[in-house]
Amino acid sequence: MSELSVNHLLGIKYLNKKDISLIFETADHFKEVINRSIKKVPTLRDITIANIFFENSTRTKLSFELAEKRLSADVVNFSAGQSSVKKGETLIDTVNNILSMKVDMVVMRHPNPGAGIFLSQHVKASIVNAGDGAHEHPTQALLDSFSIREKLGDVGGKNVVIVGDILHSRVALSNIFALKLQGANVKVCGPKTLIPKHIESLGVEVETNLRKALEWCDVANMLRVQNERMDISYFPSTREYTQQFGVNKEMLNSLDKQIVIMHPGPINRGVEITSDVADSDQSIILHQVENGVAVRMAVLYLLASKIK
Repeated sequence: MSELSVNHLLGIKYLNKKDISLIFETADHFKEVINRSIKKVPTLRDITIANIFFENSTRTKLSFELAEKRLSADVVNFSAGQSSVKKGETLIDTVNNILSMKVDMVVMRHPNPGAGIFLSQHVKASIVNAGDGAHEHPTQALLDSFSIREKLGDVGGKNVVIVGDILHSRVALSNIFALKLQGANVKVCGPKTLIPKHIESLGVEVETNLRKALEWCDVANMLRVQNERMDISYFPSTREYTQQFGVNKEMLNSLDKQIVIMHPGPINRGVEITSDVADSDQSIILHQVENGVAVRMAVLYLLASKIK
């Protein structure tokens, strides 16, 4: 039986190509499971998983919880807003208190980059990073690549452009790592103020003209502008951003090929993409959400099999 080369999923940076292939092959099986009339398997029946979210989340939290329940795991949900963290408790104390209740795995989202790595060095449970600040969001990148593979047959050799707020996006960084690892060609596109310096060192190209980027790509992954992470103004107005970097149906129809449109959500309709693009045949946004459950089931299953 193949197994992952890691004991935690902290970031795509720590995975190799074989790990990604194994996760996808396992997710293929679980995708078939969640489309049956009986959607549950007893695989993780004796495993307890704590979902610890220090930041707001809808899709990711629901997706993880559903994945855990489909695998028959016992699930504990923890929200920082109603916890002792508000009273000054440290992250390690919070998690150790939860682990003392015999929890095997922790799925954590945290506003500080590296929180998952720090935790993995101090506690015995298996850690899954559900997003750490503007650093990484590994399961989102895995489900994005899985969705491209499902739609186009293979990720290797495909041209993928990531459009929008690259600077504040954990999805962008994880996607760049995952796509490059699988042999895709990657460009980023957005206002220069929202493109990190030296991003070319990751093996990607920068394109500031959206039209050229769309003509080049097979897949466009549209990111929202993360206003909640901005302490200064990075562009004059939302209207101007939309004129320069928003995708509408007219623009898609004028291309000489059909490209695939993706979005990690939540969508700001009318800003980065219009409603007729989000709901079009070229969009695989809802497939991404469905695939998210299968991919997270695969990750949890593979990590659980390494728990001693």
